[in-house]
Amino acid sequence: MRLSVEGLSPYQKDELRQFAEWILLIGDGQICDLAVSDDHDAAFIKIPCELQVEVIDSPIAAIVSTIYPDIERAHLDPFYFKDRAIVTPKNLTVSEINNFILDIIPGHKYNFLSCDSIQTTSGDIDNIDLLYPIEFINQLDFNGVPQHSISLKIGTPIMLLRNLSPSAGLCNGTRLIVTQLAERIIEAQIITGSNIGDRVFIPRIVFPVNDKKCPFTIKRRQFPIRPCYAMTINKSQGQSLKIVGVFLKEQVFSHGQLYVALSRVTSKNGLKIISLDHEGKPSCYAKNIVYKDIIQLLPKG
Repeated sequence: MRLSVEGLSPYQKDELRQFAEWILLIGDGQICDLAVSDDHDAAFIKIPCELQVEVIDSPIAAIVSTIYPDIERAHLDPFYFKDRAIVTPKNLTVSEINNFILDIIPGHKYNFLSCDSIQTTSGDIDNIDLLYPIEFINQLDFNGVPQHSISLKIGTPIMLLRNLSPSAGLCNGTRLIVTQLAERIIEAQIITGSNIGDRVFIPRIVFPVNDKKCPFTIKRRQFPIRPCYAMTINKSQGQSLKIVGVFLKEQVFSHGQLYVALSRVTSKNGLKIISLDHEGKPSCYAKNIVYKDIIQLLPKG
């Protein structure tokens, strides 16, 4: 459906059909260019040459220059970021890419720190503070929760991590562009969804975190956002983009991730891929994980 375009030539239609079939075969786990001996559900697929990005020095620099050409000049244009993004499997790599871009674009960088606290039902709060000092809590990252430290510049694309006001278009996954920054509030312009162009204000909110590893509840007060020059593959679900860079510093680790990453794009020409092997060197193969036994049990048609 994302690839459906009117007014294509017969050659373009045929090329589009082949590309769509390739993505669907990956989703069904029917392509195996290189087997994984110890994992029945995993295989390596060969990346077509036209989709690979040449890496001369830094892989991050290569994917950024491919997906965000001339970003130093276009960093304040909301339409520039509307239809492009880099997707990668892990949050750590997302942070590396976002920090790399923030360092190369002009403008003053603002750093926003969260206020973390511990809520416990035990009366032994003094020992809790000794065992889990706030400095340690600050370093923890949790799924769906903003980091302790968020760095932003005017023009930075961000993604909401919570539903703030669905009627105003402020839903989990909405992407915006930062237009003004203050200590307690962020002004941003919506660039996705049904309220594109609207200026909104984003406040800090409290995130209660119940982690099985901790005998207490962590409360983190922070802006419910993350910079999204890059985003995780899981977080990109539902996004439709014209230009997508798939950056596999680490290979995918769960069912269907590669399919999700490749199917975000609306045309073959907009898809570029960098895949690295276990030594960090460019590879022409990408790992795909599909639970074939489960797919075979699904009803046909």
